[in-house]
Amino acid sequence: MDTEEIIYRQSQSAMLPREKAVEWGIETLTDRELFALLLGSGTRRCPVGDLAERLQFYFDTRFDFSDIARMKEIPGIGTAKAALIAGAFELARRYFYPSKKKIRTPKDVIPFLLHYSDRKQELFFSILLNGANEIILIRPVTMGLLNRTLIHPREVYAEAVEMRAGAIIVAHNHPSGNLLPSEEDRQVTDALKEAGDLLGIRLLDHLIFCGSDHFSFLENSLL
Repeated sequence: MDTEEIIYRQSQSAMLPREKAVEWGIETLTDRELFALLLGSGTRRCPVGDLAERLQFYFDTRFDFSDIARMKEIPGIGTAKAALIAGAFELARRYFYPSKKKIRTPKDVIPFLLHYSDRKQELFFSILLNGANEIILIRPVTMGLLNRTLIHPREVYAEAVEMRAGAIIVAHNHPSGNLLPSEEDRQVTDALKEAGDLLGIRLLDHLIFCGSDHFSFLENSLL
């Protein structure tokens, strides 16, 4: 890491999210900082940074971004803040929802997952595709260490069946930075492929990602 990059990171870490967005660009904010920017302020008992962390955890583990009532169950989140966050997600969905984004190569999926790269826990995703290999939905399935108990084919394929997906790609992050698949990763992939073959929903690939780098089971002849 050169001196210029060190100075850049130090200056970023000392800034409030609003100042950082203005000085360095909105794309430099972490998910937690973006939540803090939207919230604007915390409560007397919960600073905005802690409240933003609670929201990040909520959205990493729950998948209905429009459920204002459920969001209000988070300590420190009232009606106004819940409605604001739900509104922000709804606008993003309307403008940038990744439907009709055709997947031609494994790396085409990575831009939709990049903002999860800084998570300290593993997140497992199911990417649903139609018959033209266009994205229908990207859904987090679970958080935590990857194993066959947590990643059950029923959980992965339930929504794919309901939405009549033609194929799926699964993906998960490796917080350690090591992109090589573990034996557990291989076993999970084999189980999901077998289930997909029975259901008639192809498992096209399993991606392991960290930052912009990735490992593809398909590209490495493991699928």
